[in-house]
Amino acid sequence: MTAFRDRQIVVTGAAGGIGSLVAAQLAAAGANVIGVDRADCPNCAETLRTDLSTEAGLADLSADLAGRRVDILVNLAGIQNFGPLAAQNPAGIRLGFAVNLIAPVTLARAVLPQMLERGAGHIVNIGSVMGSIAYPHFAAYSSSKAGLRGFSEALRRELHGLGIAVTHIAPRAARTGFNDSRVARFLAMTKMKVDEPDSVAGAIVSAIAGRRKDVVIGAAERFLIAANGLAPRLIDAGLARQTAAARALFTS
Repeated sequence: MTAFRDRQIVVTGAAGGIGSLVAAQLAAAGANVIGVDRADCPNCAETLRTDLSTEAGLADLSADLAGRRVDILVNLAGIQNFGPLAAQNPAGIRLGFAVNLIAPVTLARAVLPQMLERGAGHIVNIGSVMGSIAYPHFAAYSSSKAGLRGFSEALRRELHGLGIAVTHIAPRAARTGFNDSRVARFLAMTKMKVDEPDSVAGAIVSAIAGRRKDVVIGAAERFLIAANGLAPRLIDAGLARQTAAARALFTS
C-alpha cells in the first residue's frame, strides 16, 4: 500500500494481539512504525515504553510525540472491564477510562498542532461495537468506547476541510488474549461471532489506507447498530439472553 510508504506512524498497544499485527502490516507496507506499549513492540522500528493510564506517562509521551513528526496516530491500546458494575473495582474502572478514552484524546491533542501546520495528518481511533451497542456487564467498557466514538465524530467535524482525516473503527470480539477466560466463556455461551486477529488487523489497515470515516467490522453488527439507534427497546429484548448468560457466570 503506497499510502504508508515512508510515513511515520505511531501505534499505541503495538505489543498486543491486534496491535502487533497492525504494526507488522504497516511496516511491510513501507511505514516507519513507532510502537507505544508497556512492553517491547517487536514489529516496530522503535518502542516508546510507557503506561498510558498514568498522568506522568501520558504527559511524557505527549511531549515526545509533539517533538517528532507523526503522520498517522493509531490509538489502539485498550482495557476491557467485564462483570457486574457493583462488583467492579473503582480503580479498575478509572484505569479503563484512562486508557480507552483519556489517552486517545490527549495524544490526539499532542500531535494536532504539527498536523495543522502541515495541513495533513490522520487520527485513527480503535473503538468497539460495544461503543454503539451498550452491552450489559460491559457497562464501563461500553461507555468508554462510546465516548471515543463521540470524540472521533466531533473531532472529524472540527477538522473538516483542514486536510486531517479522522477514522473510527469498531471491531467486534477477536480471538486474542484481550479476552480473559471468563469473557471467552461468555462469548461461547452466547454464540457471539469471534474474528481471527489477522482479519481484524487487515480490516484496520485497509480502513486507514482508505482514510475512511467510520468503519464497523461485521455485517450483522452494522445492522444491529442501526436498529439500536432506531428501536433500542428491540435490542433490549434481544440482549436478554446475553444478560442471563453473564449473570450465570457471576452467580455460579
